[in-house]
Amino acid sequence: MISPPSSTPAPAPARHCAVEFQALPPRIGQVRRIVSAQLRYWRLDAVLDVAALLLTELLANVHRHADPRRCDAGPAPADKHCTVELSLVGDRLTVSVHDHDPRLPRVRGAASDEPLPTSGRGLALVASLSESWGVRARPDGSGKTVWFSLPVPAPEPAAPAGGRTCRAARDAAAPRQPAAGPAPVPPPAEVEPAAAG
Repeated sequence: MISPPSSTPAPAPARHCAVEFQALPPRIGQVRRIVSAQLRYWRLDAVLDVAALLLTELLANVHRHADPRRCDAGPAPADKHCTVELSLVGDRLTVSVHDHDPRLPRVRGAASDEPLPTSGRGLALVASLSESWGVRARPDGSGKTVWFSLPVPAPEPAAPAGGRTCRAARDAAAPRQPAAGPAPVPPPAEVEPAAAG
């Protein structure tokens, strides 16, 4: 006996992507573009801007604060090597940044010792814009992972069985307007001379 198709959609398969690089300013922009392209490929445009912003905050923290020489687990590299991982499972996107500095970050509140602080609010931004976030120290003391997760909206429904895509159906239903020529350019506005003072 053949069962009719279920009305509940099948869960989306898990997806994973990782990028390793040096957390230097030109590379941070490059990785942000790579991650944005991956999120577009996964059709996650709805969370792309927030994910890219929060990722930039985490990478800026690695660039500014990570000091792998503080690692007690043997000789550490004197660079800012880190790994960015994207994980999409069901309706949840998790972005993780792994670095080699074992010191855990802390969120600075609104009250600060600086009279007009211009930095130090990245993790507060991550906390406010993400669904959840956290920090995990590596068990061997060789670094940490800072992560955040965002809810992913449900995918758009599939195109109707008639073979037309949503855009094609919309275009077919829209009334055709003749192409208009360029709009006439209005004459320049007259300017009154400034009063002598």
